[in-house]
Amino acid sequence: MMNCLQSWPEPVVRVQSLAASGIRAIPERYIKPPSHRPLSKDNFSPPQEVNIPVIDFQNVFSDDQRLRDEALRDIYSACREWGFFQVVNHGVSHELMKRTSEVWREFFNLPVEVKQEYANTPATYEGYGSRLGVEKGAILDWSDYFFLNYMPVSLRNQNKWPATPASCRELVDEYGSEVVKLCGKLMKVFSMNLGLEEDSLLNAFGGEENVGAGLRVNYYPKCPQPDLTLGLSPHSDPGVMTLLLPDENVAGLQVRRKGSWLTVKPIPNAFIINIGDQLQVLSNAIYQSVEHRVIVNSNSDRVSLALFYNPKNDSVIEPSKEFVSDDRPALYPPMRFDEYRLYVRTKGLCGKEQVESLTIS
Repeated sequence: MMNCLQSWPEPVVRVQSLAASGIRAIPERYIKPPSHRPLSKDNFSPPQEVNIPVIDFQNVFSDDQRLRDEALRDIYSACREWGFFQVVNHGVSHELMKRTSEVWREFFNLPVEVKQEYANTPATYEGYGSRLGVEKGAILDWSDYFFLNYMPVSLRNQNKWPATPASCRELVDEYGSEVVKLCGKLMKVFSMNLGLEEDSLLNAFGGEENVGAGLRVNYYPKCPQPDLTLGLSPHSDPGVMTLLLPDENVAGLQVRRKGSWLTVKPIPNAFIINIGDQLQVLSNAIYQSVEHRVIVNSNSDRVSLALFYNPKNDSVIEPSKEFVSDDRPALYPPMRFDEYRLYVRTKGLCGKEQVESLTIS
């Protein structure tokens, strides 16, 4: 199925190398159409920095029923109203988060020929990359990344993980294990909040052994003209949910809410969680994925780590019977996740166009 995606349509340029070359103006390829720029005519006011809901996750497991109910309610309303929230006291070691983030920053600061050994292709996306989508002449984003498969274990190929810095593979392994566990806990909460058995969602997406997880480390270099481009174009995430470790020193993530772009202010040691398209489909749009993008700036580079928690590759996702009735018919047809994901891998990022194009009229 991926045969159409064996190679990139044109030579790959590393954005980090471009930024380091001292250019004063960004190449045409990175200039977004006026309506897509961070401060477009449709968006006169600078984006507001508003915080998405912050959840104290340890309260979900509290012995105090009141705290527990309140935390579950807060997560439910965040999923319904925002599609995004931050979690603190989530049980993942802050030290591990910091070290993993630092080791990836070290990787991106290695000489380009060392990183090039891990260059990726569109067939799997695994490795060191600088673009999404295979459309020739597409307008590109101002970022490089490293993508690797983490789950299921059968897809894990440590030879594709960086061998330098020396601690990278070990940290990826440990960090991946901790954040996948946290995703498992969140899945239980999402299930209970939808009135389902706590393992229902996880089982619908393939069960603990078979769910997918991929780690994408994003590197956003400084940019001489940040008002003309984006680090990542607007999109919703194709999987179940995303768990993001942001760069806590530099804001960059923006969430679309009621037609405006809001800049998320990262909280130290918090993860940012967002709902993906598959959870929207399965819940028949009770939970909704939300469009988001990344802005860049001229003073600082940024590193962030996104763990995508996905259904088993060949699982067929459709609205769960619990959420389908005469009054609320199924909004989406059944679809295999690997087919769904192929859309993004060929077309690149395009807002919520993908999930909306599926809606049964």
